[in-house]
Amino acid sequence: MNFDRVRLSNFKPYGDADLRLTRGVTVIHGLNGSGKSSLLEACFFALYGSKALDGTLDDVVTKGEEETEVELWFTHDGSSYRIERRLRVYDDRIDHQCTLESTDGSDVSRDGARAVREFVTGLLRMDAEAFVGCAYVRQGEVNELIDATPRERQDTIDDLLQLGKLEEYRERAGDARLGVEDVLGNRRGRLDQLDEQIAAKEERDLHERLNGLESDLSEVTDEIDRYEDQRERAKETREAAAETLATHAEKREELESVEAAIDEIEAAIREAERERDEHREAIREARERIAEIEAAIDDRLDDAGLDAASEAAIAARREALDDREERLREELDDERVSAEAFRNQATNLAGKADDLADRAAELEGEADDLADEAEAAAEEADERESSVAELREEAEGLRERFASADVDRDGVADEREALRERRGEVRERIAELSAELKNARERVEEAEALLAAGKCPECGQPVEDSPHATGIEEDRERVDELETELETARERETELDERVEELDELAAAADRLDEIEETTETLEERATERREAAEAKREAAAEKREKAEAKRAEAEETREVAAEKREQAESTAERVSALEEALDEVDDARAAVDAVEERLSAVVDAEDEIERRREKRESLREVNDERRDRLADKRERRDELAAAVDEAAVEEARERKQEAEEYLERVDGELDRLAERRTELENAIGSVNGEIRELEALREERDELAATVEAVEGLHEETSELEAMYGDLRAELRQRNVAELERTLNETFDLVYGNDAYSHIELDGEYALTVYQKDGEALDPEQLSGGERALFNLSLRCAIYRLLSEGIEGAAPTPPLILDEPTVFLDSGHVSRLVRLVEEMRGFGVEQILIVSHDDELVGAADELVTVEKDPSSNRSTARRADAAELDVASLADD
Repeated sequence: MNFDRVRLSNFKPYGDADLRLTRGVTVIHGLNGSGKSSLLEACFFALYGSKALDGTLDDVVTKGEEETEVELWFTHDGSSYRIERRLRVYDDRIDHQCTLESTDGSDVSRDGARAVREFVTGLLRMDAEAFVGCAYVRQGEVNELIDATPRERQDTIDDLLQLGKLEEYRERAGDARLGVEDVLGNRRGRLDQLDEQIAAKEERDLHERLNGLESDLSEVTDEIDRYEDQRERAKETREAAAETLATHAEKREELESVEAAIDEIEAAIREAERERDEHREAIREARERIAEIEAAIDDRLDDAGLDAASEAAIAARREALDDREERLREELDDERVSAEAFRNQATNLAGKADDLADRAAELEGEADDLADEAEAAAEEADERESSVAELREEAEGLRERFASADVDRDGVADEREALRERRGEVRERIAELSAELKNARERVEEAEALLAAGKCPECGQPVEDSPHATGIEEDRERVDELETELETARERETELDERVEELDELAAAADRLDEIEETTETLEERATERREAAEAKREAAAEKREKAEAKRAEAEETREVAAEKREQAESTAERVSALEEALDEVDDARAAVDAVEERLSAVVDAEDEIERRREKRESLREVNDERRDRLADKRERRDELAAAVDEAAVEEARERKQEAEEYLERVDGELDRLAERRTELENAIGSVNGEIRELEALREERDELAATVEAVEGLHEETSELEAMYGDLRAELRQRNVAELERTLNETFDLVYGNDAYSHIELDGEYALTVYQKDGEALDPEQLSGGERALFNLSLRCAIYRLLSEGIEGAAPTPPLILDEPTVFLDSGHVSRLVRLVEEMRGFGVEQILIVSHDDELVGAADELVTVEKDPSSNRSTARRADAAELDVASLADD
């Protein structure tokens, strides 16, 4: 797999970047913090999306921007692809859009972040974590594998070599075996249960029981048929007797009915005579009531103003009362409106007088406030004129400072910014020198410790006759040079600090001058404004006092008019009271007229009642005459029916009917008993037949279950064999991987440490590493020095990469080998070995190697060089590509 091109828009420090990458070794070079590692992170992000980030999607969007785009073109196993990822920020969320498409006409496409990540994982046969473990050595993680425990190292390498899948398959097979065992146990238990149920049912001899029950049922059925024949004959006898009884019963019922009708007619005649007596008494009472009402009418004629109690007189009197009431009410309404109007006018005028007095007081208060504000404005104008004088005196002193300075007021800011940039460059140089000095001192200390132990600082062998013993002097000289250069740089930093501090004070003075000039002009304008405001407020106060005096005079006049209106309202109220008393007299007369009219109506009602009751008495007399005629007819019919009834025939029919009913009762009880017995036998037969069917079903289920148990037993044997096969295959492949990894690791190790103090490396089955010196002494990798441990770990990572690229059964396409700042822990001697390792990896067929570094040796070994720079004004990074052979390495080191 090769990265062909990457294009960025607003990704981390990059505004816009478009970089083409070729095969071979490409070194990405630039100052610390310029954005070198971000280029590789963009490629990693394009492949795996959010899974490639240590943080969140927010972290990749350039600060202040709302949209980020990353495009990656790459070639894998002869096919070409392009991935595009686009992030858009909406409020508190991010919209992540992603597409993948082929660029060679193979019609491959994926849409969506998850779909693209799954496609890339399947294409490379590794997820994001495996990519980092195999091909991407990120900054600060160079010692990750060597510092890991053997178990962690085993899991990492197994996952890279896809052995974790075999363990997953073995576990699945184990789960399947356990599941089959559960099923097999359940089926065997059910089979034993069926055998017990079948044996229990066979012991009960169900067929013999069925034959006996069917014989009993036949006997009971015959007996039921015999009893039913006898019951039918008894029913015929009972019906004949019942018919005879019914004929005589009809005559007896008619006789009883006639006798009852005679009793009812006689009772109705007596009731009608009683009602006639009640009506006669009610007529007498109504006549007495009429006399009482007429006497009461005579008593109310004077109150009503009537001469006689007639409808005409009442209507005339009522009309006269209505006319008088109408006149009185019209006059009363007019007087009430006048009284209310006078009261309202008096109240409104009094309120208006109060309002005028309140307004006069408010105007006096406002005049006082305006006078106070005028005095305050005058005082404020005096204070601001005093402040202007003080500020002008301060400005004069600040101008005198610039008269003796070597920079003018307008140029001080630019001069200070330029010195700050130079100070920043000096501080970066101090940091680089401090780091280099620390590494040099550590090398000297390690070398001195080895010399003290009698060993060579280069190879670890006895120091006697060693050609490398003199190398420590060079390191000591380098320490002295670095200390001197560092001291000079720090002195320069101190000078720049003092000059920047001086310029800071001048810049503050310039800013203060600008502020004073602006403030002085503002204060003068505001002083003039406040004096003008004071004069205007004094004039306004005088005007408000004049208005207040006018309001007081108007209030007094208004109170006098209000008193006149209140006297008029009291006079009108007296006339209203007289009119209301006249209306009460009209209401009393009308009430007396109504009482007379109501009593006349009661007399008419009583007379009507007398007439109705007379008519009712006559009607009742006529009805009783008719009833007496019907009573004579009913008595004649009663005598005829009494002579027609034969009591002896009725008694004989009753005896036959009773005998038949008694027999039917007995035979019904016997038939019920036999029916219950038949039902019991039928239920028993059904139960036995059900048990026979259950027995047959149990036998069928037992045969089917026995076949299932046999099949499950075979499946259990197969799952056990499958589980063991996956375990054995994983162990076998791991041993093969260990052997291959040990071979590639020693080949890589020989390239790096050939002809040195170390002999070889051993890797056991648990991926534990041991380094052997040429004298046979075994060392743990952690016993190596810092630089050698880092180089050893890089060798281990490259060996794993070779193993994956070569494959166990043949070559397999792998991603580019990516090294991000691999020289952090390496001195110059170890960097040379790293360069040799990179060259040899190219010889092993690694087509593309990408390295982030500012080391001169790695830059010199590059086929192409990508220079990353950051614009200090915009804080945006840019990347440019060049042929490394055409560049001056020394000049790049100075950048």
